[in-house]
Amino acid sequence: MSKDSLVRGYAEALYAVAEAEGAIRDVEDELFAFAKAIERHSKLREALTDPALPSDRKQAVVHDILGERTHPVTRRLVALVVEAGRAKEIGRIAERLAAVAAERRQSQFAEVRTAVPLSDAQRRRVADALGKAIGRPIEVKVVVDPSVVGGVVARIGDEVIDGSVASRLQAVKGQLGSV
Repeated sequence: MSKDSLVRGYAEALYAVAEAEGAIRDVEDELFAFAKAIERHSKLREALTDPALPSDRKQAVVHDILGERTHPVTRRLVALVVEAGRAKEIGRIAERLAAVAAERRQSQFAEVRTAVPLSDAQRRRVADALGKAIGRPIEVKVVVDPSVVGGVVARIGDEVIDGSVASRLQAVKGQLGSV
Protein backbone atom coordinates (compact mmCIF):
# COMPACT_ATOMS: atom_id res chain seq x y z
CA MET A 1 0.00 0.00 0.00
CA SER A 2 1.41 3.42 -0.94
CA LYS A 3 1.92 6.15 1.67
CA ASP A 4 -0.71 8.31 -0.08
CA SER A 5 -3.36 5.61 0.04
CA LEU A 6 -2.44 4.82 3.65
CA VAL A 7 -2.79 8.50 4.63
CA ARG A 8 -6.07 8.77 2.70
CA GLY A 9 -7.38 5.61 4.40
CA TYR A 10 -6.57 6.89 7.88
CA ALA A 11 -8.05 10.32 7.12
CA GLU A 12 -11.28 8.79 5.79
CA ALA A 13 -11.56 6.47 8.80
CA LEU A 14 -10.89 9.29 11.28
CA TYR A 15 -13.45 11.44 9.49
CA ALA A 16 -16.06 8.69 9.69
CA VAL A 17 -15.51 8.19 13.43
CA ALA A 18 -15.48 11.95 14.20
CA GLU A 19 -18.61 12.53 12.11
CA ALA A 20 -20.44 9.63 13.76
CA GLU A 21 -19.55 11.10 17.16
CA GLY A 22 -20.73 14.57 16.08
CA ALA A 23 -17.27 16.00 16.67
CA ILE A 24 -15.85 16.56 13.21
CA ARG A 25 -15.04 20.28 13.64
CA ASP A 26 -13.36 19.75 17.01
CA VAL A 27 -11.40 16.70 15.87
CA GLU A 28 -10.37 18.37 12.64
CA ASP A 29 -9.06 21.51 14.41
CA GLU A 30 -7.45 19.68 17.32
CA LEU A 31 -5.75 17.04 15.18
CA PHE A 32 -4.41 19.76 12.88
CA ALA A 33 -3.03 21.72 15.87
CA PHE A 34 -1.48 18.56 17.34
CA ALA A 35 0.16 17.73 14.00
CA LYS A 36 1.63 21.23 13.78
CA ALA A 37 2.96 20.88 17.35
CA ILE A 38 4.73 17.67 16.32
CA GLU A 39 6.11 19.49 13.28
CA ARG A 40 7.53 22.32 15.44
CA HIS A 41 8.92 20.26 18.32
CA SER A 42 11.55 17.74 17.30
CA LYS A 43 11.74 16.10 20.76
CA LEU A 44 8.01 15.42 20.69
CA ARG A 45 8.24 14.04 17.15
CA GLU A 46 11.17 11.82 18.16
CA ALA A 47 9.33 10.51 21.23
CA LEU A 48 6.23 9.58 19.27
CA THR A 49 8.11 7.97 16.38
CA ASP A 50 10.86 6.18 18.32
CA PRO A 51 10.34 2.44 17.78
CA ALA A 52 12.34 1.70 20.96
CA LEU A 53 9.96 3.72 23.15
CA PRO A 54 7.23 1.48 24.57
CA SER A 55 3.69 2.15 23.40
CA ASP A 56 2.43 2.97 26.90
CA ARG A 57 5.05 5.76 27.18
CA LYS A 58 3.96 7.18 23.82
CA GLN A 59 0.35 7.09 25.00
CA ALA A 60 1.37 8.91 28.19
CA VAL A 61 3.03 11.62 26.07
CA VAL A 62 -0.15 11.98 24.01
CA HIS A 63 -2.26 12.18 27.17
CA ASP A 64 0.09 14.75 28.74
CA ILE A 65 -0.17 16.97 25.67
CA LEU A 66 -3.85 16.59 24.87
CA GLY A 67 -5.11 15.95 28.40
CA GLU A 68 -8.61 17.19 29.03
CA ARG A 69 -8.15 20.21 26.75
CA THR A 70 -9.30 18.31 23.69
CA HIS A 71 -12.40 16.39 22.70
CA PRO A 72 -12.34 12.75 23.88
CA VAL A 73 -12.71 11.59 20.26
CA THR A 74 -9.57 13.54 19.31
CA ARG A 75 -7.62 11.91 22.13
CA ARG A 76 -8.79 8.43 21.14
CA LEU A 77 -8.02 8.96 17.46
CA VAL A 78 -4.55 10.40 18.08
CA ALA A 79 -3.84 7.49 20.44
CA LEU A 80 -4.98 5.07 17.72
CA VAL A 81 -2.69 6.61 15.09
CA VAL A 82 0.29 6.63 17.47
CA GLU A 83 -0.43 3.06 18.62
CA ALA A 84 -0.49 1.94 14.98
CA GLY A 85 3.02 3.37 14.52
CA ARG A 86 1.82 6.13 12.18
CA ALA A 87 2.94 9.19 14.18
CA LYS A 88 5.30 10.11 11.31
CA GLU A 89 2.24 10.45 9.07
CA ILE A 90 0.08 12.42 11.49
CA GLY A 91 0.72 15.75 9.74
CA ARG A 92 -0.33 14.38 6.38
CA ILE A 93 -3.29 12.57 7.95
CA ALA A 94 -4.44 15.79 9.64
CA GLU A 95 -4.15 17.76 6.39
CA ARG A 96 -6.01 15.07 4.46
CA LEU A 97 -8.72 14.94 7.15
CA ALA A 98 -9.14 18.74 6.87
CA ALA A 99 -9.32 18.42 3.09
CA VAL A 100 -11.92 15.61 3.28
CA ALA A 101 -14.03 17.60 5.75
CA ALA A 102 -13.84 20.73 3.57
CA GLU A 103 -14.81 18.73 0.46
CA ARG A 104 -17.83 17.29 2.26
CA ARG A 105 -18.84 20.86 3.13
CA GLN A 106 -18.35 21.81 -0.54
CA SER A 107 -15.33 24.00 0.05
CA GLN A 108 -11.57 23.69 -0.10
CA PHE A 109 -8.97 23.54 2.66
CA ALA A 110 -6.12 26.07 2.84
CA GLU A 111 -3.22 26.16 5.26
CA VAL A 112 -2.35 29.78 5.99
CA ARG A 113 0.92 30.66 7.71
CA THR A 114 1.17 33.99 9.51
CA ALA A 115 3.66 35.53 11.94
CA VAL A 116 0.92 36.17 14.51
CA PRO A 117 -2.45 34.60 15.34
CA LEU A 118 -5.39 35.92 13.33
CA SER A 119 -8.64 37.19 14.79
CA ASP A 120 -11.86 35.62 13.54
CA ALA A 121 -12.47 38.70 11.36
CA GLN A 122 -8.98 38.48 9.84
CA ARG A 123 -9.41 34.74 9.26
CA ARG A 124 -12.70 35.41 7.42
CA ARG A 125 -11.08 38.14 5.27
CA VAL A 126 -8.22 35.82 4.33
CA ALA A 127 -10.68 33.00 3.52
CA ASP A 128 -12.82 35.38 1.43
CA ALA A 129 -9.79 36.71 -0.49
CA LEU A 130 -8.48 33.21 -1.19
CA GLY A 131 -11.95 32.04 -2.19
CA LYS A 132 -12.21 34.87 -4.72
CA ALA A 133 -8.74 34.04 -6.04
CA ILE A 134 -9.59 30.40 -6.75
CA GLY A 135 -13.32 30.68 -7.30
CA ARG A 136 -14.40 28.34 -4.53
CA PRO A 137 -15.22 28.71 -0.82
CA ILE A 138 -12.16 28.23 1.38
CA GLU A 139 -11.76 26.86 4.91
CA VAL A 140 -8.66 28.25 6.55
CA LYS A 141 -6.42 26.55 9.10
CA VAL A 142 -3.93 29.08 10.49
CA VAL A 143 -0.42 28.12 11.49
CA VAL A 144 1.57 30.72 13.41
CA ASP A 145 5.04 30.75 11.86
CA PRO A 146 7.41 33.56 12.94
CA SER A 147 9.56 32.97 9.84
CA VAL A 148 6.78 34.52 7.74
CA VAL A 149 7.73 37.95 9.22
CA GLY A 150 4.58 39.70 7.93
CA GLY A 151 1.67 38.98 5.60
CA VAL A 152 0.51 35.45 4.83
CA VAL A 153 1.61 32.39 2.92
CA ALA A 154 -1.29 30.19 1.86
CA ARG A 155 -1.14 26.63 0.53
CA ILE A 156 -4.20 25.30 -1.24
CA GLY A 157 -3.47 21.79 -2.43
CA ASP A 158 -0.23 22.07 -4.41
CA GLU A 159 -0.62 25.80 -5.05
CA VAL A 160 1.22 28.32 -2.86
CA ILE A 161 0.16 31.94 -2.69
CA ASP A 162 2.93 33.94 -1.06
CA GLY A 163 1.78 37.32 0.20
CA SER A 164 4.52 37.61 2.81
CA VAL A 165 6.64 40.69 3.35
CA ALA A 166 9.74 38.57 2.68
CA SER A 167 8.52 37.57 -0.79
CA ARG A 168 7.59 41.17 -1.61
CA LEU A 169 11.05 42.37 -0.54
CA GLN A 170 12.63 39.62 -2.64
CA ALA A 171 10.58 40.77 -5.65
CA VAL A 172 11.66 44.39 -5.15
CA LYS A 173 15.27 43.28 -4.77
CA GLY A 174 14.98 41.38 -8.05
CA GLN A 175 13.52 44.39 -9.80
CA LEU A 176 16.24 46.67 -8.47
CA GLY A 177 18.92 44.17 -9.49
CA SER A 178 17.69 44.24 -13.09
CA VAL A 179 17.92 48.04 -13.32
